[in-house]
Amino acid sequence: MSKFVSKINVNSATYLENYAYHQSLAATLRTRISTVVDGGRDKVLQRQRARKKLLPRERIDLLVDPCTPFLEFSTLAAYDQYGGSVHGAGIVTGIGIVQDTQVVIIANDSTIKGGAYYPETVKKHVRAQEIAENLKLPCLYLVDCGGAYLPEWDRVFPDRDHFGNIFFRQCNMSSLGLPQISAVFGVSTAGAAYIPALSDETVMVRDNATIHLGGPSIVKVAINEEATAQELGGAEMHTTTSGVSDYIAETEQEAIARLRSIVAGFNRTSTNHQRSQAPKDPLYSMDEIQGVLSKDPSHPYDVHEVMARLVDDSDLQEFKPQWGLSIVCATAHLHGYPLGIIGNNGPLNSDASVKAAHFIELCEQRNIPLLFLHNVPGFMVGKEAERGGIAKHSAKLVYAMSCAKVPRLSVVIGGSYGAGNYGMCGRGFRPDFLFAWPNSLVATMSADIACNVVTELARTSVNRKATPESLATLEAETREIYDRASGAYYATSRLWDDGVIEPAQTRDILGLCLAAVATKPPQEGRSYVYRM
Repeated sequence: MSKFVSKINVNSATYLENYAYHQSLAATLRTRISTVVDGGRDKVLQRQRARKKLLPRERIDLLVDPCTPFLEFSTLAAYDQYGGSVHGAGIVTGIGIVQDTQVVIIANDSTIKGGAYYPETVKKHVRAQEIAENLKLPCLYLVDCGGAYLPEWDRVFPDRDHFGNIFFRQCNMSSLGLPQISAVFGVSTAGAAYIPALSDETVMVRDNATIHLGGPSIVKVAINEEATAQELGGAEMHTTTSGVSDYIAETEQEAIARLRSIVAGFNRTSTNHQRSQAPKDPLYSMDEIQGVLSKDPSHPYDVHEVMARLVDDSDLQEFKPQWGLSIVCATAHLHGYPLGIIGNNGPLNSDASVKAAHFIELCEQRNIPLLFLHNVPGFMVGKEAERGGIAKHSAKLVYAMSCAKVPRLSVVIGGSYGAGNYGMCGRGFRPDFLFAWPNSLVATMSADIACNVVTELARTSVNRKATPESLATLEAETREIYDRASGAYYATSRLWDDGVIEPAQTRDILGLCLAAVATKPPQEGRSYVYRM
C-alpha cells in the first residue's frame, strides 16, 4: 500500500476561503436538522408529554443498546414541501443495534400530522424495508400512525410502490425468516392497522395504543354504531379478547423493554464476511475536506485529497495510476474494512470508463465493497470522443457497475450530471447506501449547459419565432429551474439519497455502512476479470 502525501496548504488563502464556505454549509445543515427534530411545534410536544408519550427518537434511544450508534436515513425527507410542516416525512428510520443484533427501526412521529403517511413517508418507509431485505436484517416498527393522508390518497394508496407495498414487503420479509416486530404506542388505524396485524409479534401500550380498521367516526357513519377508540381497538381488548396483540405494557418504557427481550430471543448470529483489520485514523483530518473542496463547483480539485482523509492511515493502493487519469481507482481500508474506491477527476473519457470497469471486476472477484465518490460532469462528448467509441466504452462501465454483486456505496461529493451519475452508481442503480454532501448537485446537466441547449433549440425551432426578449426569458426560467431542483436539499427532500451528511462525518457514516454490509454473505455469480 502507498500512503498518500497531501499537497494541500492549510494556510493558503484558497484553502481558508473554501473552508469557511463549506463550514457555513455544514452549519445550515445542522440548523435544518435541528428544526426537523424538534422545532416549531411546542404545543404538540407538550400534548405528547401530557399523554405520557415519548418522541420517536427517545423511543429509539431506549431501544438500542447503550452507547451504540444509530444510522438514521433521510432526516430531511419532505423538506420544504407542504409548507414546511411535514418534518422528516413524519417518520424516523435507520439501522441500530439491539441486543447485539443489527436491526432496521421504523418509527412513526405522531407529532407530525398525526403520523399520517404522505407520498414521501411511504417512500421513506419502503426504502428502510428495502435496506432490511437487502442486508437480511429484522425490522422493528414503533407504531403511532393515523394511516394515509387522505388529501394525497392518489399519490399514497393505489400504485405498486404505494402504501400497500409496505405490507407486501413486510409479509415477504417474514416469510424469508426476517423477524417483523411491532410496538404500538398510539393510534394505528385504517391501513396502518396492518403494520402490527402483520407483524410476527406485537406489543401494545395500555390506554394510549389502539388498532382498528375503522375509527369511531367511520364506524358511526358506516354502521351507525357508537363506540370509543378503546372499545374498538384498545390494548386491553386486543390482548385479552381479539388476540391481535400478544403483549400489553403499562408504559412505553415497558413496551420497549419487551421489544428488547423479543429481539434477544431471535436466535440470530451474524458473521463478518470481510477480512477486516484494526482501524487506523487517516494521516489527515477529515475536517480538512472542507478546505479541499472548491467553493466554486467549476474549479477542480484532486479527489485523491478527499480519499486520503477518508481511509485508514491515508493508505491507497491505486490501480492504473498512469492511465485514464480522469478517474481514480484504489483499494484501501476504512474503519478496518476493505474497500474499493472510485472517484472523479474530470469528465469520463473512454480510457477512464474502461479502467473503472476493469477495477470493478477486480473488486467483484475479490469480494471487496465499492465506494463511488461522485464529482462528475458526465461522459466526454465531441467528434473525437464519439469516434473513439465513448458510447460503447461508457456502456462497459455502466454494465460492470450495474451487475456487480458486491456491496456498493455512493456519496455525491460535488456535481453528478447526466450519464456520469449513472456510471458512478446513482440512485437508479440501487446502491446499498447513497449519501450526499451539502454542496452536491444532481441534474441532467449543469445550469449553464442547460441554458445553452434550450435557447439554441428555441433559436432554431421552425415553429417558434425567437426574439432576444423571449430567449432571455427562457434562459432565466431554465436557470431558475436547474438552480432550484439540482441542489442537495431538493434531492434529499424527494429521497433521491439516504440523507445529506457533513463531509467531516463521512468516514464514520461509511464505517457504519460497511459494518452493516459486511454481514451479508457474498452472492454467487461470475468472478472472472475481462480486460475490456
